[in-house]
Amino acid sequence: MCLRETRRMPSIEKSPRASCLALCFAISYPTLLTLVYFIFLQKESSALQIGSFGLGKTLQFIFPLAYVVLILKSRPRPTRRPAAGLGPALLFGAVVMGLTLLLYHFWLVPEKVFQGGPTQQIQSKISGWGLTTGWQFFLLSLFYALIHSFLEEYYWRWFVFRQLRERISRGWSISISSLGFMAHHVVMLVFYFKESLFIAFLFCAAVAIGGAVWAWLYDRHKSLLGPWLSHALVDAAIFIIGYTLVREMFI
Repeated sequence: MCLRETRRMPSIEKSPRASCLALCFAISYPTLLTLVYFIFLQKESSALQIGSFGLGKTLQFIFPLAYVVLILKSRPRPTRRPAAGLGPALLFGAVVMGLTLLLYHFWLVPEKVFQGGPTQQIQSKISGWGLTTGWQFFLLSLFYALIHSFLEEYYWRWFVFRQLRERISRGWSISISSLGFMAHHVVMLVFYFKESLFIAFLFCAAVAIGGAVWAWLYDRHKSLLGPWLSHALVDAAIFIIGYTLVREMFI
């Protein structure tokens, strides 16, 4: 599960400014989108919130492929070894999933980190999205864990990291792409944990580390399958915790 590209046409090397603008847009757009649908529209109708989310995400995930095909004149192709690096990626995802659940039950719950504001904010966001049953929450979880996680890996690793890697060192490419990946999570985490910024920034650091590991795995094995499934496991843990916080809404 990897998208490779044929050799690009020489003409695109003459447009470094366009390339820089495309990367700046790709890195900053998810954070701007999150601010719009997650913060600025939080008190608007469910239809407007969901509509802005759907439209904004569609633009986000169309942009990389459109840029590669129409501007770079390259044709993505599947890798010949999609399972390369799958073992280490799944191991990383499983370890993070297990640690996340353990930390939640044996640290965050006893310390009452989610009590009050964070849980109320999460429940309010669920209500704002029009979710009223456990099945709806399950379908949302399935979408994020399986589909959205793949789209994020395609966006951040296949496009942002790969485009950076063609221009700068591996270390800088991993750092910049991972911080960009973290940035839109900062908006959400500070929103939920505004009364406990240490927790918010601790979680943000964890997101950046996860992005760095997935970028390293993608760079080493040239496949999205491992990072995608690893990412899916981590998202699954987050939604398991989320359900424990909002399940009373569905009773």
